[in-house]
Amino acid sequence: MTAKAFISGCAGTALTDDEIAFFRDERPWGLILFKRNIGTAEAVCDLVAAFRDALGDPDRPVLIDQEGGRVQRIGPPLWPNRPAAKFSGDLYAEDQAAGRRMAWLQGRLIASDLADLGITVDCIPVLDVSTPHTHAAIGNRAYSHDADAVTALGLAAAEGLMAGGVLPVMKHMPGHGRATLDSHLALPEVDAALSTLKHSDFVPFRALAALPMGMTAHIVFHAIDPGRPATTSRIVVDEIIRGHIGFDGLLMSDDLSMKALGGDYSSRAAAVLDAGCDIVLHCNGLMDEMRAVADAVPELSGRSAERAATALAARKPAHPLDREAAEAEYATLADRAGWPPAAS
Repeated sequence: MTAKAFISGCAGTALTDDEIAFFRDERPWGLILFKRNIGTAEAVCDLVAAFRDALGDPDRPVLIDQEGGRVQRIGPPLWPNRPAAKFSGDLYAEDQAAGRRMAWLQGRLIASDLADLGITVDCIPVLDVSTPHTHAAIGNRAYSHDADAVTALGLAAAEGLMAGGVLPVMKHMPGHGRATLDSHLALPEVDAALSTLKHSDFVPFRALAALPMGMTAHIVFHAIDPGRPATTSRIVVDEIIRGHIGFDGLLMSDDLSMKALGGDYSSRAAAVLDAGCDIVLHCNGLMDEMRAVADAVPELSGRSAERAATALAARKPAHPLDREAAEAEYATLADRAGWPPAAS
């Protein structure tokens, strides 16, 4: 599969002629969808098909952030409203088996929702370990303050997703839980000691290092590289993500258009790849920025191309599912977890 080392967004619910030409000429590795891209189910299917048709590749990856809670790009009234990760975490704290089952079913049912639309990659699980000071940008997107609970629930969600034929992307490597700023708006800096990070924040990523794909965090870790955020730090990528954590899967950046990163879009893209990430992620669908990113990135090649091929090969046909029974079981577990919240 010929591709350049970036994932692109698009502007609306259908591709424009300019976008079709851009995708045909620049050949991004994948497309990521947001709420602005979601119309009816038929419209989403048509959008996904148009992207793949532009590239002449029926298997081109299409990604989405479908976590539940605040971060779900498809939702009511056409799709179910799923809870944030913390609800599974709260249930796990009372009943570990029930919490794991809720997380697995959420992953499996989300996979069914996405597969019906032709979407093949979901940017879950969130493996960030929360703290009392975790910024609301993560907030209840984190399963728990306990690293072992995050590991167990993140694995369950990833396995549920893969059982439905959709690939997971664990995020935000090597850990976003200590950030006290929103990296969409500013650059967070973490002062925790390396020993603390290794015994908490990095634990879920290390335990789930065999997952096929991961996404970086736009966060400076002073104990590792005080000069650069993880996304553009060769030290963080080599010594922590590839080294201590042991992740050898496909590594993509978080969104280049977030304000945590400085410089123009060409320099941002180049810095991401220079740091050792395999793929640049650019999400907002603004054509001038998309062109700048595309001009700055090379063909996906070498070890990065191998990782991309290995990641895609991990996607298998969906296992059979009695969806009605699964939704009923899930609803019972979600009710135990306090979802949906009682009306005030």
